[in-house]
Amino acid sequence: MASTKNRRSFLQKSAAASAVATIPYFVTSQTALAKPIAKNDRLNIGVIGAGGMANGNMNAAKDWVDIVAIADADAGRGEAMNKNRSGGKAIVYADYRKVLERDDIDVIHVATPDHWHTKPVVEAILAGKDIYCEKPLTLTIDEGKLIRKVQKETGRIVQVGTQQRSTFNLFTKAMALVNEGRLGRIKKVSAAIGGAPTSPEIPVAEVPTGLDWDRWLGPAPSCDYRHLPPAKGKRGRGNTNCHYEFRWWYEYSGGKLTDWGAHHVDICTWALALNSQSAGPVSIGGSADHPVDFKDGVAQQRDRYNTATRFFFSAQFPGGTEMIIRNDTDNGCMIEGDKGRIFVNRGKLVGAPVEALKDDPLPEDAIQKVYKGLPLEHNERKAHWANFFHCVKTREEPISDVHSHMKMLNTCHLAGIAARLGRPLKWDDQKEQIIGDDQANAMLTRPYRDGYEIEGV
Repeated sequence: MASTKNRRSFLQKSAAASAVATIPYFVTSQTALAKPIAKNDRLNIGVIGAGGMANGNMNAAKDWVDIVAIADADAGRGEAMNKNRSGGKAIVYADYRKVLERDDIDVIHVATPDHWHTKPVVEAILAGKDIYCEKPLTLTIDEGKLIRKVQKETGRIVQVGTQQRSTFNLFTKAMALVNEGRLGRIKKVSAAIGGAPTSPEIPVAEVPTGLDWDRWLGPAPSCDYRHLPPAKGKRGRGNTNCHYEFRWWYEYSGGKLTDWGAHHVDICTWALALNSQSAGPVSIGGSADHPVDFKDGVAQQRDRYNTATRFFFSAQFPGGTEMIIRNDTDNGCMIEGDKGRIFVNRGKLVGAPVEALKDDPLPEDAIQKVYKGLPLEHNERKAHWANFFHCVKTREEPISDVHSHMKMLNTCHLAGIAARLGRPLKWDDQKEQIIGDDQANAMLTRPYRDGYEIEGV
């Protein structure tokens, strides 16, 4: 394994040598991206949260990093990642703070459930680490304020895992069309993100061997572990309030509004920013269906999934631009301007402005104008990591930086608050406060459970 001194020296030298570079230092072409770099140039990475997203991400980043530390509240997951992704060479911890204490670790990957994002991200920043964190970055709007503050103060590189921003021939091409004025002034954007599942009553169950349930809950309120196995003859995980299914509980997530909203609302917000409309919303309202009753924004049943299953929200932006967030139509982003409209998702980019490219192609540098680094067609996750490593080296702002991410995620969080309270909200984007609604303003934050407060702030 390369020494910390060798890696640090390499990063310092290469940053000065390529401050004006437009592609990652280890990438000269798409084929070169698949080749491992020299051993002394590889980075040591610590992984916090060893579930499916972390494993997929480490597979994408394997040519450039060595996994030397893994932390997970589920010992079985930590050991499995160590065996499958690092050949048993990493040290597995229950407490992620042990990872942050190690000075031989260059970068951190946070891939925990949403309620566990902000605490390790902030503490990793304060420990002098660069971070790739899975989306959505936060559980609340106030957490985003804190992350932005410490990132700005320290200059650490933080990439958010909204990898659609690195999809070369779809989303980045769509943004190039917007940036080149092919749609004109954007009047309306729509993010169709699909609905969420319901569950039957999920009984209290014995905590599985190896799972530290109290640590998994962390900052969230204390509660029982629940699990309902799949019906006889059926395959799958069943229903639970842990691991993948955390997404369907407001205690740990924002539901589909932040899970997929972090992807498509992000693209819609990016389009507005490229169209010189960078301000946040002034209001948001709509409707949402929930599988449980709510009182004062709090779910009244705690034995089943509780996030919104169906919804339709309209956010109004300065100048009359509208953003729709919905579940009832083809998954993807509709971007409408006064010269034309396009629709883009993970499988297609269509619309009259796209068809017009046959006779009037985009300039050769059109994508480079909207993308920081080298996008890679057909492998957006690998390209997203390439962009992160490029920015670790150059100290440039990554394509999914915390500031643009929270600009869009605030809209998602506001939709979630409106959904739970069942009423529209007015928003002061400068103060980042809800106007004239003390109850809604109180939902911009959530208390952390005793013993799981953020350290160092």
